[in-house]
Amino acid sequence: MPTLPAADLIAQLSWRYAVKKFDATRTLSGAQWETLQQALELSPSSYGLEPWRFLHIQTPAVRKQLQAAAWGQTQVVDASHFLVLAIVKDFGMPGIDAFMRRTAEVRKVPESTLDGYKGHIVGDLVNGPRKAIINEWSARQLYIALGTLLTSAAVLGIDACPMEGFDIAKVDEILGLGAKGLSARVCCALGYRAADDKYAGAAKVRLTRAQVLEVV
Repeated sequence: MPTLPAADLIAQLSWRYAVKKFDATRTLSGAQWETLQQALELSPSSYGLEPWRFLHIQTPAVRKQLQAAAWGQTQVVDASHFLVLAIVKDFGMPGIDAFMRRTAEVRKVPESTLDGYKGHIVGDLVNGPRKAIINEWSARQLYIALGTLLTSAAVLGIDACPMEGFDIAKVDEILGLGAKGLSARVCCALGYRAADDKYAGAAKVRLTRAQVLEVV
């Protein structure tokens, strides 16, 4: 299978940054957006459970409301595409059962053949100590999906800005997430950087490899 040259991968990751100002006149193509959606669908999660939902916010009036809940940040309204990434609150048996049905369907096996795997998951997330921190656990899975999205966008030459700077309660209220059993945790704006975004040319600051990578 063809692979992206290592130098190209590093170049794209070096190119990307959290865009502070988007060009509101430029939009992603349908093919680009479709690829990003597929990347999100392929994102890994613990046990493969995907305790998340992704909301693509298209309505301009809703985006304006979300901008107010995000302390006026312009990325919310100026980006080509804007996503709210939410956890499934109190993830438990309904989600696990749905995952088992889907696995049986896709792999064309009797659901009963998955009983051992299901029992292991239930023992961890429903009957185990992780039950007490299940929403935090789900949020950790959500950030794996965010990482997949950011890396995929960078490889495609699409700008992005991950955003935690918003009032979760207000965003949940605006989007009616509580009634759906969901709660927002992070957002992501996607599109193209504005020519006058002063941060685009700033040197990327990272700790040295010796500071963050330890050989044991």
